[in-house]
Amino acid sequence: MDPHDKSYKLDEKAFFQTIGDNTRRAILDLLAEHGELTVTQISEHFPNLVRSGISKHLMQLRKLKLVYSKKRGREQFYSLNPEVIWSVLEPWIKKYEKYWSKNLIRLKQAAEQTKQNHTE
Repeated sequence: MDPHDKSYKLDEKAFFQTIGDNTRRAILDLLAEHGELTVTQISEHFPNLVRSGISKHLMQLRKLKLVYSKKRGREQFYSLNPEVIWSVLEPWIKKYEKYWSKNLIRLKQAAEQTKQNHTE
């Protein structure tokens, strides 16, 4: 299956189980910050893990299509697949949006009231 396939839908439970691992979350953070990285470059950020351990984490991330991999020469380059990540996070965030929307409205009203009080 093409990792760029827009019809791919990741299971929410599998997503949260996968990112529940600190190392995998840190790998995603590195890719978000640096763009494409090789296994070697990623491994440099984890001195307590062997390269094969990083490869196993990347394999899990690839399995769920959270990252892309491209082979160039002998190197495998990894990058985020933001569409798949967003496809899980967006509906999950929307479930809780109503709770912070009310707070944001109250914050806006308080800020406007404070501004109005200072201009009078």
